[in-house]
Parts: sequence; C-alpha cells; structure tokens
Amino acid sequence: AIAMDQLGVPYRYGGSGPRGFDCSGLVQYSYRQAGKTVPRTTSALWDHAQPVDQRHIRAGDLLFFNIAGKMSHVGLYLGNGRFVHAPSTGRVVSVESLSSAFYSRAFIRAGRPQ
Repeated sequence: AIAMDQLGVPYRYGGSGPRGFDCSGLVQYSYRQAGKTVPRTTSALWDHAQPVDQRHIRAGDLLFFNIAGKMSHVGLYLGNGRFVHAPSTGRVVSVESLSSAFYSRAFIRAGRPQ
C-alpha cells in the first residue's frame, strides 16, 4: 500500500524518498515506512531475500529482473500478477503486469525479505 501511494512519483537515480525513487529506493522506502529494515541496493536486496517459487509469491515479495544482461531491477509484488516499481529515467512509479512480454522475459526470481 505504501508503494502504491507513490504512483506517479518520478524516477530519480539514487532516489529513496517521495520526491523521486530508483527501483531499490522505492523498495527500501516502502518497507521502512512499514517498520521493516531492508538493504538499499538491488544486489543487497537479492542477497537478503529468501528465494520464493513463482507459484508462491505473495503481496510484498520482491521481484528481480534481468535488464540489459544483468540482474539490475527490483519491484514489489502486489498480487494478481501485478507489481509496482520505479522503472527508469523519464518514467514514474507505476504498476506493470508480470505477464507482459518484456517483464515475463526479464523476470529472474522472487524473494521474500528475511
């Protein structure tokens, strides 16, 4: 719910607050506002999250994506095959479908913060 409140906030590289977010900044901010501490970077989130089979993901789980040949993007699962994320420069925090052609190919794994 906290991440959804950020819809429309601009992407900002290194951003971790309501004036602008990058992907891992949105995750960290959302969890922090909910009272849970998680790492700041996508790679640290990857290391920190317990892998979850795609059939068992639930709202709040992290979704990791391979963008431009490397694991470099993270979003928050909402349920019903949708996730919220801060996509890239020039875009805003938005909701996407995990079944979209782009994201279904880029998806690596889900993880649940420990």
